[in-house]
Amino acid sequence: MGFRVMPKSAFPGWVEQMLQTYRVVGPRKIRDRYMFDEVNSPGDLDLTYSTTVLPPKKVLLPQHEELLSFDLESGKMEAAIDTQPTVLLGVHTCDLHAIRLLDAVFEDGYADQHYIARRQNVLLVSLECLSPCTEKSFCKSMGTLSVTEGYDLHLTDLGDSYAIDIGSERGQALLELTENAQPATDADYSRLNQTLSDKWPRFPYRLESDITELANLLAVSYDSDLWEELGEKCLGCGSCTIVCPTCYCFNVIDEVDFSLNAGSRIRQWDGCTLSQFAVVAGGHNFRSTNQERQRHRFFRKGKYQMEAYGLVGCVGCGRCAEACLVDINPVDTFNELSRRRIPMTRRHKEVLP
Repeated sequence: MGFRVMPKSAFPGWVEQMLQTYRVVGPRKIRDRYMFDEVNSPGDLDLTYSTTVLPPKKVLLPQHEELLSFDLESGKMEAAIDTQPTVLLGVHTCDLHAIRLLDAVFEDGYADQHYIARRQNVLLVSLECLSPCTEKSFCKSMGTLSVTEGYDLHLTDLGDSYAIDIGSERGQALLELTENAQPATDADYSRLNQTLSDKWPRFPYRLESDITELANLLAVSYDSDLWEELGEKCLGCGSCTIVCPTCYCFNVIDEVDFSLNAGSRIRQWDGCTLSQFAVVAGGHNFRSTNQERQRHRFFRKGKYQMEAYGLVGCVGCGRCAEACLVDINPVDTFNELSRRRIPMTRRHKEVLP
């Protein structure tokens, strides 16, 4: 739908116009960390942020969400559907890929009406990453360093202005809130191409195997000794899954008031690396060890989601590596599996007829 260019000096006014109609959520600096949070003025935003503690998925899948309320005396039960128009602003490309996966998951089979209602009322304004967020990020290796779809508007910093790629009719309508976004000229396209070309060498490839090989790598590594080694290190704290932009496991609880006549059904985040996650009736835990839980976590990231939806289950944001207290991270894990695969393959060949 074409590119527009907006001077940075006009950006605050555009955000002010958004705030007249939409709830705006974007990266804010709180103490020494960045968080996606609701903003009340353009000055709250910081688009130069590195990465956020929690991913923007929390806007679409809140950490603590009311699904329905009920009243036994009146016999009423009402679903809680959030349709507030929202602009999710400044989403990095890796997180945009994560939202694409969440869309596929929650629209599949028995579609989740709560997620879909929010998603239909959220406009995504993403932001091109021009340098690595942290030393732990590896988005280039996971193929999430750039995007061509999935956004309503996509911003690229050209220094004194933003190049804005219009990805949808809703995005175009949002851009019409300002008169300062002009059609891109040949000179603007030249600047944009140079900016995108210059950014590529700044991002290293950190995986020793190609992303297309991860599923097969994990398949032959199911019995690897590495899982036991990771299990011995793991504290089972769940930090990795809580900060992950593609994890969507949850628990459902009922909160009842003191009268026992009314209450709410609540959905809240959960994680497969927590010890109680896989406990079922009778007290049986079908992933009772850290070893099994870590293996499941990495299989989900590199194999299960790719096979189910054709999308990566890990977008290389590096949040889990930043959060882990014992330095378990995907790059080291996948690379170590790759190194150990060669002797394992030779052993398999030796027993073949």
